[in-house]
Amino acid sequence: MSAPVRIGILFGGPSAEHEVSCASALGVARALAGSGYRTVAIGVTRSGGFRLMPDSVLAELRDRPAGERAIDDHLVVTGPAVELRSGPCPGIVQVAAGNAPGAVHAELDVVFPVLHGPFGEDGVVQGLLESLNVPYVGCGILASAVGMNKVAMKRALRAEGIPVTPYVAFDSHTYRAAEDPEDLVVGLRRPLFVKPASMGSSIGITRVDDGDDLAAAVEEALRHDQLVIVEQGVTGRELECAVLGGSRPEASAVGEVRVAGGWFDYRQKYFGDTDPMIVPAVLPDEVTELIRDLSLRAFAAIGGWGLARVDFFYDETTGSVYVNELNTMPGFTAHSMYPKVWAAVGVGYREVVDRLVELARVRHAGRPVLTAGSVR
Repeated sequence: MSAPVRIGILFGGPSAEHEVSCASALGVARALAGSGYRTVAIGVTRSGGFRLMPDSVLAELRDRPAGERAIDDHLVVTGPAVELRSGPCPGIVQVAAGNAPGAVHAELDVVFPVLHGPFGEDGVVQGLLESLNVPYVGCGILASAVGMNKVAMKRALRAEGIPVTPYVAFDSHTYRAAEDPEDLVVGLRRPLFVKPASMGSSIGITRVDDGDDLAAAVEEALRHDQLVIVEQGVTGRELECAVLGGSRPEASAVGEVRVAGGWFDYRQKYFGDTDPMIVPAVLPDEVTELIRDLSLRAFAAIGGWGLARVDFFYDETTGSVYVNELNTMPGFTAHSMYPKVWAAVGVGYREVVDRLVELARVRHAGRPVLTAGSVR
């Protein structure tokens, strides 16, 4: 009988989405344990340090009944300081004591980086895991970086003929040099959505209507990133579709988010007492199929692997569909849209996680084998 696959869950991180990551990670930990994997939880502090969660703490949190709100049900970053290093053979990574490098706490076959936002979803951690030569779940370095940066993402989608909402982008220097911030958004109609280019979970986003202070919205976005994107608002329905797979990915059912106050902000996503998600969305068949097709095309446009959630706007008056953005490590709580749209087509949370682990190993097995003589 073969030994169980050893999975390391990375969660937390220094980004503003720290709490969201901790909540997503608990859902993943429960699913992995239910599938018979040997799981190790490694929390990433807000300063970027790694902490190995004691098995007893992980078991206690994992066995606790799920909470009513996703954000209340989460792992915590606690335990001794550790570091990740290459294992004794390719494909294995060691979790070693940070203050005693000779002491190895665990060896891992696969890493599941349940990290949202900068540092975890933007290619940084993916680069670390590539250098350690270990299989890991989700998109690679390039797709993660492009998916995280809304400006690069929209450029990639446009290059493939995928419809996106009108937008402008500028950095902090351009903004400071402008006499009037209104000059930077000429040609865009209100409402506007001012966003940090590299952030998720609606953090740092401001809706700007007629008479609102554009400068204050830009300043808020600049608190989170030095690159700002301003998008023209679309009056329409907010729809979401999930992608799962590698060289031949599949698209899920389509879900809809019914929001209050005009847009789906951070508080509604994680602190709301009602579920705003309708799965499957009630749509004409041709619109559902268009969204599923565009999801796969968008995934291919950024070079995706493993998973992504693709968000859309659908203007019923014109029949127009726009891709808003891709999330290469979407929310993974039991309340999140990604597992819900897969459940709607008969793929449960545990099966999704199983597939992602297998996809991580498939991609790693297909990597070119580098030797000292092949690097120049």
